[in-house]
Amino acid sequence: MGRPVADEPLPLTEHLAELRTRIVRSLLAWVAGVGLTWSFKEQIFGLLIAPATRALGPGGGKLQAIAPAEIFFTYLKCALLGGFVLALPVIFWQLWAFVSPGLYPNEKRAALPFVVVSTLLFVGGALFGYTAVFPIMFSFLSSFDSEFVVSAWTMREVFGFTTRLFLAFGIAFELPVLVFFLAAVGIVDAPTLLRGTPYAVLLIFVAAAILTPPDWVSQVFLGGPMVVLYLLGVGAAWLVARKPARSSEKTIAGPTGA
Repeated sequence: MGRPVADEPLPLTEHLAELRTRIVRSLLAWVAGVGLTWSFKEQIFGLLIAPATRALGPGGGKLQAIAPAEIFFTYLKCALLGGFVLALPVIFWQLWAFVSPGLYPNEKRAALPFVVVSTLLFVGGALFGYTAVFPIMFSFLSSFDSEFVVSAWTMREVFGFTTRLFLAFGIAFELPVLVFFLAAVGIVDAPTLLRGTPYAVLLIFVAAAILTPPDWVSQVFLGGPMVVLYLLGVGAAWLVARKPARSSEKTIAGPTGA
């Protein structure tokens, strides 16, 4: 038997307790992921920096470690990044569990699709950045070598730069889910989102310019897909637009008059 969805808002203390529970579970999943990826920290690091080392020379250059603990802490960050990616399904599940009480009963059933689609979008965005953008970006940055200056990048700087863009592309590709969710909960509607497309495009390319190096190729590679993803989110929001007649679904999960 379905549980009725209460119209009365829960006290703030209950919301905070629920949020704390979801955060703790997400952190525990992250810690477990770090434990699994720690043994592969060097392989993760080598994979992440491959576009940078290939840009340093035909046979692949080497990075430098200029601080005593730089190698250890960089490898630790590699395990943290790998653990975060492994924990993504749990994190998205906890996020859905936190926001789902405010949705209609039929919308709550979208938990599994939300987790699967969100995880695939993040991974797809990160892989797109790694395979399509990183080689171009690092080749551009290494092209300024001359008889006066030779690139001598450190592992900390390259890893930090790569990780920041890796996460930026992954988060950027979550745009359809964000747009869909805002429409599903009634914050905005699909027609409004469609009318606001010019402003969204402007904001997307401003964000792309901030997140990427100062070359137009990287900015276009991030901004272009985000515009397409925004429009896909608007289309999905249009298909599942709320109807006023559905308001009765929120008052009771069982048959009328039960």
